[in-house]
Amino acid sequence: MAGAVAPTMLCGTCITPGQFELVARDVPQSAPEGWVLVDISAVGLCGTDYHIFDGKQPFLDYPRVIGHELCGHVAADAGPWRAGQLVVINPYIACGTCRACLRGKPNCCTRIGVLGVHRDGGMCARIAVPSNNLYDAGTLTEGQAVLAEFLAIGAHAVRRSGVGAQDRVLVTGAGPIGLGTALFARLRGAEVHLQDASPARLEACRAFGFDKMHGVDTPLIAGDLADGFDVVFDATGNTGAIEAGFAHVAHGGTYVLVSVVKGDISFTDAEFHKREMSLLGSRNATAEDFRTVMEALSDGRIDARQIISEVMPLDALPARFPQLVANRETLIKVVVGLKEGVAA
Repeated sequence: MAGAVAPTMLCGTCITPGQFELVARDVPQSAPEGWVLVDISAVGLCGTDYHIFDGKQPFLDYPRVIGHELCGHVAADAGPWRAGQLVVINPYIACGTCRACLRGKPNCCTRIGVLGVHRDGGMCARIAVPSNNLYDAGTLTEGQAVLAEFLAIGAHAVRRSGVGAQDRVLVTGAGPIGLGTALFARLRGAEVHLQDASPARLEACRAFGFDKMHGVDTPLIAGDLADGFDVVFDATGNTGAIEAGFAHVAHGGTYVLVSVVKGDISFTDAEFHKREMSLLGSRNATAEDFRTVMEALSDGRIDARQIISEVMPLDALPARFPQLVANRETLIKVVVGLKEGVAA
């Protein structure tokens, strides 16, 4: 009808570092060919979002609508998707034509556009997503489905590493990504150790049944651990911690860099070679990893209720954001509910 006003929605937007606001935008009413409109139910906050608020995320321009840990309901029938269907959103928008994509590695596409980082994300009522980036949530609740993306990061790293039941594993960095990595390494039967500078983070992991905890001031390569660890995962995002981790890898072992830092990493080549160490980078996740996570959530091997620290409404986030950033060590996962009824 002529003169009709387009419906609007509030979008959680980091205007500049330290400034987070709810900005009104038009609600999308159509999607490009091959894309699907999704009404967002829940958004998880993660370290990337906190880094965006801090101004420490190097891969985005401000202002940016944040939100890449997402689940929601399909807004209208589109291809194989039916209106109302609960879906998990894979936020890694790949080009589909580069060499990585053609080799089945869209997670490291050369022209990747991650929702909430390289392009606007899902901290809003509705977004458009490529059809292939949606996964049927099946029997998962919204509280479970919103955890899939962050857990898939750890599942991908564990799959890349080839961890087995007889392996001794060290996860350095006991934040949410490190915790997810530890959970999936344990599901493969490995003996899992965790190291962190924060006693609060280690204590949070203890609640998940982990008991092999190490502070950063305790020598790790000593006593029963003198031979090192078969697989070491770094999830610290700290250059010094990454460099120190090389010494923790056993001869014949593997070092997996899950976190990323801006700058150079150095290590002693002689030590690296004498161990015949494998060094792997792990970036994002693939459909296989999302399926692994969703199955573990569905059958109860991973309990969403243990992971979610708090569910809050979108309108509370601007006032709470600085506090969440300051207290991130005491939180595992804060979820923003875009609709009523979202719970762990």
